[in-house]
Amino acid sequence: MRIFLDTANVEHIRKAAKLGIISGVTTNPSLVSQEGKADYQAAIKEVCSIIQGPISAEVLGEEVESMIEQAQDISTWAPNIVIKIPATITGLEATSILAKDNIKVNFTLCFSLNQALLGALAGATYVSFFVGRLDDAGHDGMQAVKDIVEVFNHYQLPTQVIAASIRHPQHCVAAAKAGAHIATVPYSVLMQMIRHPLTEIGVTRFLADWQRVSHQ
Repeated sequence: MRIFLDTANVEHIRKAAKLGIISGVTTNPSLVSQEGKADYQAAIKEVCSIIQGPISAEVLGEEVESMIEQAQDISTWAPNIVIKIPATITGLEATSILAKDNIKVNFTLCFSLNQALLGALAGATYVSFFVGRLDDAGHDGMQAVKDIVEVFNHYQLPTQVIAASIRHPQHCVAAAKAGAHIATVPYSVLMQMIRHPLTEIGVTRFLADWQRVSHQ
């Protein structure tokens, strides 16, 4: 399973990139806005220059024509751009058209196997399933991810499943067990994934023991 970073915070992206384990980034206008950046294009280009893997950037149009026009423009910003298209009727049509033009699409805001399946059949490179939001609504988001992966594998669909809306490290564990190809996580969750109190206790103990030995 690969790890993407779900953010538009350039500082966090640079720090995560140094760890050597980030394969891509997912962003959206809301995340860019949270960072106080008014120039969406400049922000996305900067992210693309830091991470060489897939960078998902979202269209804002609601009609097929505007989605396609924006997608064609955004796809020229950098060679590693992936276009995020929402799982709507118009989004599905736009996805199928863009896929035929060899523009990679991340079919996003999926909350059901049906939506994910249709996105895959339309030619999406990725489908983003929002686990945390589905859990919030009282459903089992990770079971749905497992079901999607099983269906895609059964029918040998090439579309990759992204576990999105990750809230905590256990979500990443569950995503890996469910067979998700990718988990896209906030920087805070990434930091929680590497930390463990027993590791910290062990490091402290080793250092203390070494200090005692080296000063004898």
